[in-house]
Amino acid sequence: MSEGSQGRVRDIVIVGGGTAGWMAAAALSKLLTREYSIRVVESEEIGTVGVGEATIPMIKLFNNALEIDENDFIRQTKGSFKLGIEFVDWGRLGETYIHAFGKIGQDLGMVPFYQYWLKMRQAGKAAPLDEYCITAWASRHNKFMRAMPERPNSPLADIAYAYHFDASLYARYLRGYCEARGVVRTEGKVVDVQLRGEDGFVESVQLESGERIGGQLFIDCSGFRGLLIEQALKTGYIDWNEWLPCDRAVAVPCASDRALTPFTRCTARESGWQWRIPLQHRVGNGYVFASRFISEDEATAKLLANLEGEALAPPRVLRFVAGKRRKFWNRNVVAMGLAGGFMEPLESTSIHLIQSAIARLTAFFPHAGFDQADIDEFNAHSDFEYDRIRDFLVLHYKATARDDSAFWNHCRTMPIPDSLQRKIDLFRTSGRVFRENNEMFTEMSWVQVMLGQGIAPRGYHALVDIYPEARITEYLDSVRHVIGNCVEAMPSHDAFIARYCAIDKETMAA
Repeated sequence: MSEGSQGRVRDIVIVGGGTAGWMAAAALSKLLTREYSIRVVESEEIGTVGVGEATIPMIKLFNNALEIDENDFIRQTKGSFKLGIEFVDWGRLGETYIHAFGKIGQDLGMVPFYQYWLKMRQAGKAAPLDEYCITAWASRHNKFMRAMPERPNSPLADIAYAYHFDASLYARYLRGYCEARGVVRTEGKVVDVQLRGEDGFVESVQLESGERIGGQLFIDCSGFRGLLIEQALKTGYIDWNEWLPCDRAVAVPCASDRALTPFTRCTARESGWQWRIPLQHRVGNGYVFASRFISEDEATAKLLANLEGEALAPPRVLRFVAGKRRKFWNRNVVAMGLAGGFMEPLESTSIHLIQSAIARLTAFFPHAGFDQADIDEFNAHSDFEYDRIRDFLVLHYKATARDDSAFWNHCRTMPIPDSLQRKIDLFRTSGRVFRENNEMFTEMSWVQVMLGQGIAPRGYHALVDIYPEARITEYLDSVRHVIGNCVEAMPSHDAFIARYCAIDKETMAA
C-alpha cells in the first residue's frame, strides 16, 4: 500500500464550536501530540443552540479522561449534580416516577433484585421501587454526596450521578482547555466547501473573509445545518417523526428560590413535555411539542404560565426533525452533535452522543487513505446506538394511558418499531429485559420506565421461587432499611454544593 494511504492524518479541522466542537477538540488535543494540527472554525455571529444542559453519568468518564477537576468544572459552568430524571404525568395524570441512575437493590444469586421485588409487589407486600434505590430515594429528599468507594459493602460506595450545567459555559471552559494545548481557533463563517475532483473528499472550507482552510479529516459540528455532511456531501437524513412527533421546542431560563433539586424534571403536557434543569444561578426550562397539535405561540404561553419564577430572557423557539444522518462518517467528514442527528432531550442523551462519537472516532482513527471498512463499521455502530436510543424515547410516548388530548391519543395508538415491540412483549411476560450489544440504556433503565409508565409484567422470573417468601421479605426489608439510613446520613444537595463547588454571589447574579 502506498505511503499516502498509510500515512498519518495530521491536519484536523473542526467546523463549528459549541459543545460538540470543543468536546471533540478537547478529547483529540488530550489524545494526540503536538505533531497533529487541530483547528476549530466557528463564528460568534451564528451562536449555538446551548441551553441549560442535563447529562448522564458517562460524562464523568469524559471529564476524568481530560483530568478536569470536578469542583472547578461545576463552579465554572454554574452547575449542579443529577441523580436521575423525574417523570410527571407520563403514564397517567397525577402519577410520578423517577428514572434513577445506578443500581437498584442488591442482587441475590443469579437473579436481579427487581425480580424479587416484582413477586412481592404483585402480592402487595413491597414498597415502591424508588425505596430500594439510593439515587431515587436521595432525589426524593433532595440529598446528594459523591460515592465512597472505601465503603465497598455500603450503597454509599455506588452513587451514580451526572451533572446539570450551562452548555455555553461548558463550551467556553473546554475552549480554554484546548487553547492551552495548542488548538487553534479561527473566527469566521464558512461560505463555501471545496471538494476534491477525483473522489469527492472535502479539500478545504472557505470563510467569508476569503481565507481557505484545508485539512485531511473534517469534523462537522455545524449543528442542524450540517454544512459539510449534508450541504456539501448530500449524505441524506432519516426522519423519525412517525414515532417521535415533537418537532419544536421553546426554551427560557427563569429565577428560582427553591431548594436545588438533584434531578431533572420532565412534565408531560397536553401536546408534548416540559423540562426543568436546575442550575446554581437559574433554572432552565423548555416545552418540547408537536407543531401539528399546538402552535408556537400557544406553546410559548403555556411554558411561561408554568414557570416557577420570573423569566430571565425572551423565549427562544428551536425547530428540529428527530432522526439521524444516513451516514455519520462520509468520505473524510465525521458528523457530531446536531450535525449527526437529533434526539429530543427527554433522557439527556445529547452530550452523550457527542461523547460516544468521539470515542468511536478514536477507536477508528483513520490512516490518510481512509479505509472504507473502518468507515462502514463506525457507521454501523453509530446506527445501532441511535436506533436503540430512539426506541427508549418512543417507549415514553407509547406506554401511556393518557387520552385527554389529541397528542396523547396519537402517541398511545401509533405503531412502533419492531425492535421496541419485542422488548415490551418480553417485559410483559416475566419482567425480563436483555441488553443488546452494550446498548446505552441498561436493564434497570428499561425496567424503571416500563414500570413507571404502567407496563405491568404478568409474572416474574421462575427462579425467584427458589427462596421462601419469608426470606425474600427479610431481604427486601434489609435493603430498604440500609438505603434509608444511608440517605438519612447524606447532606442536602444545597449543602454539598455550598461546601465544595458553589459559585460566588457576583457570578450568581451574572
